[in-house]
Amino acid sequence: MDTTAGGVPPLSGQTEQTEQTEGRRERNKRRTHEALIEAAGQLFQERGFESTTVRDIAAAAGVGERTFFRYFPSKESLVLQQVRDLVPLLAAEIRRRPAAEPPLAALRNAVLEVARRNGANPAVLLAASGPLRVVTPTDGSGDRHLLFDMEEAVAAALTDRLVREGADATAEAASLRASVLSRAGVGVLRAVRLAYGRLPEAERSSVDPAELVREAFACLDAEA
Repeated sequence: MDTTAGGVPPLSGQTEQTEQTEGRRERNKRRTHEALIEAAGQLFQERGFESTTVRDIAAAAGVGERTFFRYFPSKESLVLQQVRDLVPLLAAEIRRRPAAEPPLAALRNAVLEVARRNGANPAVLLAASGPLRVVTPTDGSGDRHLLFDMEEAVAAALTDRLVREGADATAEAASLRASVLSRAGVGVLRAVRLAYGRLPEAERSSVDPAELVREAFACLDAEA
Protein backbone atom coordinates (compact mmCIF):
# COMPACT_ATOMS: atom_id res chain seq x y z
CA MET A 1 0.00 0.00 0.00
CA ASP A 2 1.29 3.46 -0.90
CA THR A 3 2.07 5.41 2.28
CA THR A 4 3.96 8.30 0.74
CA ALA A 5 2.69 11.87 0.77
CA GLY A 6 -0.16 12.29 -1.67
CA GLY A 7 -0.89 8.56 -1.69
CA VAL A 8 -1.70 7.98 1.94
CA PRO A 9 -5.24 6.64 2.48
CA PRO A 10 -7.33 8.28 5.23
CA LEU A 11 -6.34 7.13 8.68
CA SER A 12 -8.93 5.00 10.45
CA GLY A 13 -9.11 7.56 13.27
CA GLN A 14 -9.86 10.34 10.81
CA THR A 15 -12.56 8.24 9.16
CA GLU A 16 -14.22 7.51 12.50
CA GLN A 17 -14.07 11.18 13.46
CA THR A 18 -15.70 12.17 10.16
CA GLU A 19 -18.46 9.60 10.64
CA GLN A 20 -19.08 10.83 14.18
CA THR A 21 -19.26 14.43 12.97
CA GLU A 22 -21.71 13.51 10.23
CA GLY A 23 -23.74 11.50 12.73
CA ARG A 24 -23.96 14.49 15.09
CA ARG A 25 -24.92 16.75 12.21
CA GLU A 26 -27.77 14.44 11.17
CA ARG A 27 -28.99 14.15 14.76
CA ASN A 28 -28.96 17.92 15.14
CA LYS A 29 -30.90 18.32 11.89
CA ARG A 30 -33.47 15.79 13.03
CA ARG A 31 -33.84 17.53 16.41
CA THR A 32 -34.30 20.90 14.73
CA HIS A 33 -36.85 19.44 12.32
CA GLU A 34 -38.82 17.93 15.20
CA ALA A 35 -38.55 21.12 17.27
CA LEU A 36 -40.01 23.20 14.44
CA ILE A 37 -42.95 20.83 13.97
CA GLU A 38 -43.62 20.65 17.71
CA ALA A 39 -43.41 24.42 18.12
CA ALA A 40 -45.71 24.99 15.15
CA GLY A 41 -48.30 22.55 16.45
CA GLN A 42 -48.35 24.21 19.84
CA LEU A 43 -48.64 27.71 18.38
CA PHE A 44 -51.36 26.68 15.93
CA GLN A 45 -53.40 25.35 18.84
CA GLU A 46 -52.84 28.46 20.94
CA ARG A 47 -53.14 31.18 18.30
CA GLY A 48 -54.60 29.56 15.21
CA PHE A 49 -52.89 28.89 11.90
CA GLU A 50 -53.46 32.31 10.33
CA SER A 51 -52.24 34.21 13.40
CA THR A 52 -49.00 32.24 13.67
CA THR A 53 -46.02 33.50 11.68
CA VAL A 54 -42.84 31.77 10.57
CA ARG A 55 -40.95 34.08 12.92
CA ASP A 56 -43.12 32.88 15.82
CA ILE A 57 -42.44 29.24 14.99
CA ALA A 58 -38.70 29.76 14.61
CA ALA A 59 -38.47 31.69 17.89
CA ALA A 60 -40.42 29.03 19.77
CA ALA A 61 -38.10 26.35 18.37
CA GLY A 62 -35.03 28.36 19.35
CA VAL A 63 -33.78 29.00 15.82
CA GLY A 64 -33.78 31.86 13.33
CA GLU A 65 -36.10 32.36 10.39
CA ARG A 66 -33.33 31.47 7.93
CA THR A 67 -32.98 28.11 9.67
CA PHE A 68 -36.73 27.54 9.37
CA PHE A 69 -36.58 28.08 5.61
CA ARG A 70 -33.77 25.54 5.30
CA TYR A 71 -36.25 22.92 6.46
CA PHE A 72 -39.57 24.19 5.10
CA PRO A 73 -40.35 26.69 2.32
CA SER A 74 -43.46 27.88 4.21
CA LYS A 75 -45.60 27.15 7.25
CA GLU A 76 -48.09 25.47 4.90
CA SER A 77 -45.38 23.06 3.81
CA LEU A 78 -44.61 22.29 7.44
CA VAL A 79 -48.24 21.30 8.05
CA LEU A 80 -48.38 19.18 4.92
CA GLN A 81 -45.19 17.38 5.95
CA GLN A 82 -46.62 16.75 9.40
CA VAL A 83 -49.70 15.20 7.84
CA ARG A 84 -47.63 13.12 5.42
CA ASP A 85 -45.73 11.73 8.40
CA LEU A 86 -49.04 10.64 9.95
CA VAL A 87 -50.42 8.85 6.86
CA PRO A 88 -48.29 5.67 7.19
CA LEU A 89 -49.14 5.57 10.90
CA LEU A 90 -52.83 5.71 9.97
CA ALA A 91 -52.44 2.86 7.47
CA ALA A 92 -50.59 0.75 10.03
CA GLU A 93 -53.29 1.39 12.65
CA ILE A 94 -56.03 0.37 10.19
CA ARG A 95 -54.26 -2.96 9.68
CA ARG A 96 -54.00 -3.43 13.45
CA ARG A 97 -57.68 -2.77 14.21
CA PRO A 98 -59.69 -5.81 15.40
CA ALA A 99 -60.95 -7.99 12.58
CA ALA A 100 -64.52 -7.64 13.88
CA GLU A 101 -64.57 -3.94 12.99
CA PRO A 102 -66.16 -3.15 9.60
CA PRO A 103 -63.83 -1.26 7.22
CA LEU A 104 -65.22 2.23 7.82
CA ALA A 105 -65.30 1.67 11.58
CA ALA A 106 -61.65 0.59 11.39
CA LEU A 107 -60.80 3.79 9.52
CA ARG A 108 -62.72 5.97 11.97
CA ASN A 109 -61.14 4.36 15.02
CA ALA A 110 -57.70 4.42 13.44
CA VAL A 111 -57.99 8.17 12.81
CA LEU A 112 -58.99 8.80 16.42
CA GLU A 113 -56.27 6.52 17.80
CA VAL A 114 -53.46 7.99 15.67
CA ALA A 115 -54.57 11.51 16.59
CA ARG A 116 -54.71 10.62 20.28
CA ARG A 117 -51.34 8.89 20.28
CA ASN A 118 -49.61 11.73 18.45
CA GLY A 119 -51.36 14.60 20.22
CA ALA A 120 -52.89 15.81 16.96
CA ASN A 121 -56.32 17.10 16.09
CA PRO A 122 -58.10 14.26 14.18
CA ALA A 123 -58.61 16.42 11.11
CA VAL A 124 -54.92 17.31 10.90
CA LEU A 125 -54.86 14.15 8.81
CA LEU A 126 -56.64 16.15 6.13
CA ALA A 127 -53.84 18.70 5.73
CA ALA A 128 -55.39 21.20 8.08
CA SER A 129 -53.95 23.20 10.90
CA GLY A 130 -55.46 23.86 14.31
CA PRO A 131 -58.63 25.50 12.96
CA LEU A 132 -58.83 22.91 10.18
CA ARG A 133 -58.47 25.35 7.33
CA VAL A 134 -57.20 24.08 4.01
CA VAL A 135 -53.52 24.80 3.54
CA THR A 136 -52.15 24.66 0.02
CA PRO A 137 -48.70 25.51 -1.36
CA THR A 138 -48.46 28.28 -3.91
CA ASP A 139 -48.61 25.79 -6.79
CA GLY A 140 -51.97 24.53 -5.50
CA SER A 141 -50.88 20.89 -5.60
CA GLY A 142 -50.06 19.95 -2.04
CA ASP A 143 -53.51 19.35 -0.60
CA ARG A 144 -54.77 17.57 -3.73
CA HIS A 145 -51.79 15.22 -3.93
CA LEU A 146 -51.83 14.57 -0.21
CA LEU A 147 -55.49 13.56 -0.28
CA PHE A 148 -54.82 11.16 -3.15
CA ASP A 149 -51.85 9.65 -1.31
CA MET A 150 -53.97 9.26 1.80
CA GLU A 151 -56.78 7.58 -0.12
CA GLU A 152 -54.29 5.16 -1.68
CA ALA A 153 -52.67 4.34 1.67
CA VAL A 154 -56.05 3.78 3.33
CA ALA A 155 -57.25 1.67 0.38
CA ALA A 156 -54.15 -0.53 0.57
CA ALA A 157 -54.66 -1.07 4.31
CA LEU A 158 -58.35 -1.86 3.83
CA THR A 159 -57.52 -4.25 0.99
CA ASP A 160 -55.19 -6.17 3.30
CA ARG A 161 -57.99 -6.46 5.86
CA LEU A 162 -60.56 -7.60 3.30
CA VAL A 163 -58.25 -10.17 1.73
CA ARG A 164 -57.40 -11.49 5.20
CA GLU A 165 -61.09 -11.84 6.02
CA GLY A 166 -61.83 -13.53 2.69
CA ALA A 167 -65.20 -11.77 2.41
CA ASP A 168 -64.72 -10.97 -1.29
CA ALA A 169 -64.64 -13.56 -4.05
CA THR A 170 -61.38 -12.31 -5.59
CA ALA A 171 -58.47 -10.05 -4.70
CA GLU A 172 -59.62 -7.70 -7.44
CA ALA A 173 -63.07 -7.43 -5.86
CA ALA A 174 -61.50 -6.71 -2.47
CA SER A 175 -59.28 -4.03 -4.01
CA LEU A 176 -62.24 -2.30 -5.68
CA ARG A 177 -64.31 -2.42 -2.52
CA ALA A 178 -61.42 -1.04 -0.48
CA SER A 179 -60.88 1.78 -2.97
CA VAL A 180 -64.54 2.80 -2.77
CA LEU A 181 -64.62 2.62 1.03
CA SER A 182 -61.36 4.52 1.32
CA ARG A 183 -62.61 7.44 -0.73
CA ALA A 184 -65.93 7.45 1.10
CA GLY A 185 -64.12 7.51 4.45
CA VAL A 186 -61.68 10.23 3.46
CA GLY A 187 -64.66 12.17 2.12
CA VAL A 188 -66.20 12.00 5.59
CA LEU A 189 -63.02 13.43 7.08
CA ARG A 190 -62.96 16.21 4.50
CA ALA A 191 -66.53 17.09 5.50
CA VAL A 192 -65.45 17.21 9.14
CA ARG A 193 -62.62 19.56 8.27
CA LEU A 194 -64.87 21.89 6.32
CA ALA A 195 -67.62 21.89 8.95
CA TYR A 196 -65.18 22.65 11.73
CA GLY A 197 -63.31 25.25 9.70
CA ARG A 198 -66.51 27.16 8.98
CA LEU A 199 -67.31 27.59 12.65
CA PRO A 200 -66.66 31.05 14.13
CA GLU A 201 -63.40 31.15 16.10
CA ALA A 202 -65.32 31.70 19.34
CA GLU A 203 -67.31 28.47 18.90
CA ARG A 204 -64.47 26.11 18.02
CA SER A 205 -63.23 25.69 21.57
CA SER A 206 -66.61 24.21 22.58
CA VAL A 207 -66.58 21.61 19.79
CA ASP A 208 -64.82 18.27 20.18
CA PRO A 209 -63.35 17.37 16.76
CA ALA A 210 -63.15 13.70 17.77
CA GLU A 211 -66.90 13.65 18.47
CA LEU A 212 -67.47 15.43 15.17
CA VAL A 213 -65.57 12.62 13.43
CA ARG A 214 -67.81 10.04 15.11
CA GLU A 215 -70.96 11.93 14.14
CA ALA A 216 -69.83 12.28 10.53
CA PHE A 217 -69.13 8.56 10.15
CA ALA A 218 -72.50 7.85 11.73
CA CYS A 219 -74.10 9.88 8.93
CA LEU A 220 -72.47 7.59 6.39
CA ASP A 221 -73.61 4.50 8.29
CA ALA A 222 -77.17 5.79 8.36
CA GLU A 223 -77.21 6.04 4.56
CA ALA A 224 -75.97 2.49 4.04
